[in-house]
Amino acid sequence: MDYKAAGVSIEAGEELVDRIKPLVRSTFTPRVLTDIGLFGACFDARFPEYDHPVLVSSVDGVGTKLKIAFATGKHDTVGQCLVNHCVNDILVCGASPLYFMDYFATGKLAVGVAEQVISGFAAACRENGCALIGGETAEMPSMYEEGEYDVAGTIVGVVEKSKMQRGDTVQEGDILLGLRSTGLHTNGYSLARKVLFPRFSTDQYFDELGMTLGEALLAVHKSYLPMIKPILDHQDASNLVHGMSHITGGGIIGNTKRVVPKHLDLDVDWSAWNLPPLFALIQREGHITDEEMRHVFNLGIGYILITPESSVDAVSAMLPEKPVVMGRVVKGS
Repeated sequence: MDYKAAGVSIEAGEELVDRIKPLVRSTFTPRVLTDIGLFGACFDARFPEYDHPVLVSSVDGVGTKLKIAFATGKHDTVGQCLVNHCVNDILVCGASPLYFMDYFATGKLAVGVAEQVISGFAAACRENGCALIGGETAEMPSMYEEGEYDVAGTIVGVVEKSKMQRGDTVQEGDILLGLRSTGLHTNGYSLARKVLFPRFSTDQYFDELGMTLGEALLAVHKSYLPMIKPILDHQDASNLVHGMSHITGGGIIGNTKRVVPKHLDLDVDWSAWNLPPLFALIQREGHITDEEMRHVFNLGIGYILITPESSVDAVSAMLPEKPVVMGRVVKGS
């Protein structure tokens, strides 16, 4: 008996590392001090451009969106989704990403599949100016169904302490500006799959979607960093943005109330935008109430800026797409 007979291939792990080295190195920034393969990754923590740098971290996964990747055989987009999800989470605090670390676990390591996933990590890291400095690949026989895997990621970013976004300046009368999502992003997939499968197949084309169901469900979770960073870097940023929320599990209300003082509430105008076709399809086929849809899904709004009413025009002009004026902050009951 040897390790390979027990279900773990050291050779496959080594082959994967060799394949992904160029991908990982393509994300390196000048702050990365070590190459792939050491026991720990080292990152230069000097921040001369900051008076008081604050590190911001977050960890997440992509949930059962992975089941769609398994069904379609397309694995790179879930890697991108994971990075972008983490980027958006720390962006809510005002932070820019520094580095990302991944965890890939499977029952039997399929080198080509793992390489696809990690290529997605690398692509999103490059797009966000974030270094993929390390990770873990775990081959664990009998822990996962054949052909399946799980992923998780940790991100670390930095923000000037005086520019941290904590929602403590949110006031009654502030306006909610919604930025559109690309789809479900990485939340609500367990309900969506329960509704849509096995009634439909991932390769089924829907005119209302303009693509197959699998393509719509695998749409990459949008990174809002390129849109938001110019606003946060503006000299008058504190008067432009009072708070932000990333719309993940818990929906628009559940996530946005996390950054609103307890004595305040939200008045959302649900008629301010049209429900995107994918969400309409899920609601129709699953006979899901409006209340449940609002509690589970982003409904086409992936990120929210809370801005003073006097700054709405200025903020809107700085965004590359027209935001949805979707409500306001009101006095709590």
